[in-house]
Amino acid sequence: MELNKSTLLLHYKRRDIQEAMVLDAQDKEVGIRYGVGFGKRPDMLQYPSDILECAKNGATSFHTSEERWSNPLQIHSEIKPRDLEDLRIGWDLVIDIDCKFVAYTMIAADLVIKAIKHHGVSSVSCKFSGGSGFHIGIPFEAFPEKVYEKDTRLWFPDGPRAVAEYISSLINEPLGKEMLKDGGIEGVMKKSGLTFPEIVKHGKFNPLAVIGIDTLLISSRHLCRMAYSFNEKSGMVSVPVNPDKVLEFRKEIAVAKNVRVSKFKFLDRSTCVPGEARHLLVQSFDYHQKMQREKEDKENTQVVREYDELTEAIPEEFFPHCIKKILAGLVDGRKRAVFILINFLISVGWNYDAIEERINEWNKVNREPLREIIYKGQLRYHKSKQKKVLPPNCANLVYYKELGVKCEDNCCNRFKNPVGYAKAQVRFLQKEGKKKKPKKERKKEESKKKDKDAPTQDNSGQEPSPLNLKPA
Repeated sequence: MELNKSTLLLHYKRRDIQEAMVLDAQDKEVGIRYGVGFGKRPDMLQYPSDILECAKNGATSFHTSEERWSNPLQIHSEIKPRDLEDLRIGWDLVIDIDCKFVAYTMIAADLVIKAIKHHGVSSVSCKFSGGSGFHIGIPFEAFPEKVYEKDTRLWFPDGPRAVAEYISSLINEPLGKEMLKDGGIEGVMKKSGLTFPEIVKHGKFNPLAVIGIDTLLISSRHLCRMAYSFNEKSGMVSVPVNPDKVLEFRKEIAVAKNVRVSKFKFLDRSTCVPGEARHLLVQSFDYHQKMQREKEDKENTQVVREYDELTEAIPEEFFPHCIKKILAGLVDGRKRAVFILINFLISVGWNYDAIEERINEWNKVNREPLREIIYKGQLRYHKSKQKKVLPPNCANLVYYKELGVKCEDNCCNRFKNPVGYAKAQVRFLQKEGKKKKPKKERKKEESKKKDKDAPTQDNSGQEPSPLNLKPA
């Protein structure tokens, strides 16, 4: 639908609309759309009159960043990631629920809101996108100052992505049940235009194949349509709605002539309880890490079998730089480091007594030691499972890069996992040692080895301990 200038001016000249939009734009980068494209970025809205001036110049819609900045105008396309982090003072969580059928998105939005409230978050808000979707928001003030010993403001986009992923998993089953009430699979196929294989995986209906909650859209400088801004495609206005009555939403209230400034504000900071979303964020990170580990377990199954063949534990001198940096002591991220160390040391053949002794030593060099119960509990869990699982892969940024221990790219590009590096080092040095020996001596050793009656593997019943492997 094409928006004519008189409709735009009539709407954007309203003082109540202007004030609501300027309030929403505080500390945020603003993107202003002029018909088919955006104007210069970054931009800001400082005064109510700015809205009308932009509309006079042909502005059709206004969008703001999910991130909040100390000075949005200092952002530019060439800015370094570290400088961008220094400018970022926080971020608001915005979950974008999109589907061309409003009835489906209403159900999904209602379930998302209920899931968030179930985690003790009262300051959840909602608005109609102006098209056929809904945006669910939580203001930054609801989150704790730190999570996993890292400033929450720096957990972007990983924090919002983890929450969106976690919430999606919670609503998946009830959402599917609600959608199937109207005509079953056939009804969903007819409405969505999707085929059976597209919406049914492994014999189970996947509602998120129909309704989009795309975590990849949560990225730095990603823009979201502002409340009371027009949607160029539909000609309707994005309006806040009562989060407790999403299922009663009617599109008529989003028609420009019917729009009223609601008492329900999107991302309302005034009613926010500081830190109330801590449990939600921590649970989301835990879920994300669990899914990441399961994925890596599947990917690394064959590799683990190869490492299971170790009969001698690999000593520290052959460890990759990332593991050595961790063992040198950390300021932040010690819990994640314990998870890495235990899985790494088990995978390179260390027994549990040796691992516990080494982690005890490591814990003493940390600026602030971990409580013993934390790492001893993890060790007991691994011991009870008796299962070797590789540590996170080198590409897992939540671990190595975030901890500040990531190896150089020329190392990580060669090895998928730190265990691979350690194994390669041992193989290389063992080959070098054999090359240095005279041919007669090597043949003599091989002959002795064949004549041995005793098995080469340790029959004491003990797991292998770290040995001092050196080339001969």
